[in-house]
Amino acid sequence: MAKRLPPLNPLRAFEAAARHLSMSRAAAELNVTHGAVSHQVRALEKTLKTALFIRDAGAIRLSPQGAALLPRVTQAFASITDAVSLLTQPSAEGDLAISCLPSLMTFWLIPRLSRFSQRHPGVRLKLIASNDKKRVNAPDIDVWITYGIEAWPNRDWKLWFEPSLFPVCSPALINTQPIRSMADLSKHTLLHADDGREWNTWLGAAGLPELATGSQHVMSDAHLATLAAIHGHGLSLCDSLTGVDLLAEGRLVVPLDLNIVAPEAFYIVYRRELNRSPLVRTFIDWLFSETQLRRPPAEPILRNTPADGKSPRKKRSKRL
Repeated sequence: MAKRLPPLNPLRAFEAAARHLSMSRAAAELNVTHGAVSHQVRALEKTLKTALFIRDAGAIRLSPQGAALLPRVTQAFASITDAVSLLTQPSAEGDLAISCLPSLMTFWLIPRLSRFSQRHPGVRLKLIASNDKKRVNAPDIDVWITYGIEAWPNRDWKLWFEPSLFPVCSPALINTQPIRSMADLSKHTLLHADDGREWNTWLGAAGLPELATGSQHVMSDAHLATLAAIHGHGLSLCDSLTGVDLLAEGRLVVPLDLNIVAPEAFYIVYRRELNRSPLVRTFIDWLFSETQLRRPPAEPILRNTPADGKSPRKKRSKRL
């Protein structure tokens, strides 16, 4: 006799809450109330007869059972999306050159490459990890994925993803040097992926601008800052697109529940003559389909809003 599967809605609520480690963020993503997410999660726990979260003073973290379930549920939803897309995506064949930010290439695109290849076996990708903004005009690049502001003369572009930023660190670091409050950050090294603007903005939102002068390392880009965080060298700011797998796999954890809207966004840029190219449209449609299940909250969750009450999205940075 076939085993009965848990209802879909509780599984969706669990996946979102587990990915964000927040019922509020999951509710914003799913466009439901905090209570609805909490109710669905508890219903799933009752069905499975096991606790999926450990609840402590308003915060949640995954139980061993929840940590084991999360990657399988995430993969299952992705597989459903792939299966449905197969019915609607036109077939495409040929070569496609993609230039992408190193951090996004390493931590987001490469882990999903097999899903694209399975869906579009006739497309041969050339992947180039590059921080060079001049590559947007390179004749050998078909699609350019960047983090920035829309300003690309003679190119077409699409706004792809507007991320939030939040601090992350390795589980080993937080186990040896616990972070139980904002003040505990003074004991840790901050890893910068830019000239300090992103951390300064986050620390301002946290009410701790004085920590900007503490222990710190400066990296050339977000790829290096993220790797340094994974290896336990300090805390970096992670975005809600690049970090989704690292958090789900437990390679990074979020020690403090405060995120800010990123100063810029992820864009897909391509040559105008390729606007109607089936290859380009196929790849861009796939990028959007991959993020549909992982959209961040529409508004940032700010525990401490800046005194002027304005969003911190304002200056250019180089999160690459």
